Amino acid sequence: MFVRRSRFARRTRLGVFGALLAALSLLLTLPATAQPAPADTPAAPERGDAHLGMGVLAHDGQGGRPGGSLAATTEGVDVSGHQGSVDWGALWNSGVKWAYVKATESTTYQNESFTQQYNGSYDIGMIRGAYHFATPDTASGAAQANYFVDHGGGWSKDGRTLPGVLDIEWNPYGDACYGMAGAPMVNWIADFLNTYKARTGRDAVIYTATSWWTQCTGNSAAFGATNPLWIARYNTAPGELPAGWGTHTMWQYTSTGPIVGDHDQFNGALDRVVALANG
Repeated sequence: MFVRRSRFARRTRLGVFGALLAALSLLLTLPATAQPAPADTPAAPERGDAHLGMGVLAHDGQGGRPGGSLAATTEGVDVSGHQGSVDWGALWNSGVKWAYVKATESTTYQNESFTQQYNGSYDIGMIRGAYHFATPDTASGAAQANYFVDHGGGWSKDGRTLPGVLDIEWNPYGDACYGMAGAPMVNWIADFLNTYKARTGRDAVIYTATSWWTQCTGNSAAFGATNPLWIARYNTAPGELPAGWGTHTMWQYTSTGPIVGDHDQFNGALDRVVALANG
């Protein structure tokens, strides 16, 4: 049987359909809402948060721990602001005899825990020094070396103060080589080292990883004859060294050691640590 639909019902359906079209059109014209980053995407660190070995796990991975060796080594640690107040007594009792403390980064950051860490390690009896996390894309090598020396990175011949360290490794804030791969990076490093020596009379230690050095300096051999090498590799041995160095002076072998995480071995007995401090 034929049923006549009312004009009101037809108008109602048309009205609903029109409203849906209007809502859809409005949604299409609205600006897209930014989607949150996936949960497994690491957040970029704050400027100043960088520290020795920050990029080692991500780029070189983690292997085993060093085994027993006939060669003499001396245990050390490196610390920065992210460790806060350090229990130096516990470290000393565990056999740690030397330490490096982050002093500065670029020309804008000073470690807020520097005094407790630098003086505390000294007071407990350790031989200690300071390091600078380099960001070559923010200021010249000379400017950063001067900032470092002026804010804790100096040296004195007291037998307890190690020469300063240039921490040059992956950029945690952007391009791995800071947009300066090759000759520009080598020149920046030379500018820092020359300025540091002019200010302190000491050749700074270079901390780096072989893979970064190869990628970002073209495996330059320019500094092996003058600057002690602190190599980063979380494995059973230091492995292949950058060009120019026949041996390493220090080796950061883990970021998951007791108490503070970053642990290191000096390539020699304690008297060799003292010799480096004395120059």
